[in-house]
Amino acid sequence: MARMKLKELESHLQEVEEFENPKILLEQYPTRPHIAACMLHTMSSTFDDIENKTIADLGCGCGVLSIGSVMLGAGFVTGFDLDPDALELFAQNIEDFEMDNVDLINMDVKNIGEGWENKFDTVIMNPPFGTKHNKGLDMRFLQTGISLASRAVYSLHKTSTREHVLKKAKDWGVEAQVLAELRYDLPNTYKHHKKVSVDIKVDFIRFFVDKK
Repeated sequence: MARMKLKELESHLQEVEEFENPKILLEQYPTRPHIAACMLHTMSSTFDDIENKTIADLGCGCGVLSIGSVMLGAGFVTGFDLDPDALELFAQNIEDFEMDNVDLINMDVKNIGEGWENKFDTVIMNPPFGTKHNKGLDMRFLQTGISLASRAVYSLHKTSTREHVLKKAKDWGVEAQVLAELRYDLPNTYKHHKKVSVDIKVDFIRFFVDKK
């Protein structure tokens, strides 16, 4: 199957419906189409971690990363999120794109436990950055992702936390590679954001787990 071009993928992902009323406690920052497309295209073209692979999307939200994975030939995608409203929007997006190889599970990522280990080839996520009310939650997501994946985990983390993230990965026996430093545009969706938008630097990191 010919791989979809980056610009074409980004164009399709712009059609994914996003949150109208994001929930601040859940840090529901939607993954921008441009960032999602860059992440997924790199996963596919550089590492061959999408096509015909089983993929878990942790904290999947409205589903942009899952939907993009299917567009790039994923075998099957499972999205996990604790917010039923987000999953309802995700389900609508799947219907709009006429996709039938995506499963949605209403579950707190922190509670994914026994029975899920090594169930997926690849795990992808844009976790809560662990700010405000969710300190350390990004690392809980990462630890869960590493337990679920048999091949690789891809995640976004604030560049300011890079040293901590890479040290943790080493402690867990996982090989981490910073693939890109991105500028993440947070729109002024939340009351505590005074500016129209806030740019923060984030790392796109691949964690190589290879349990096969």
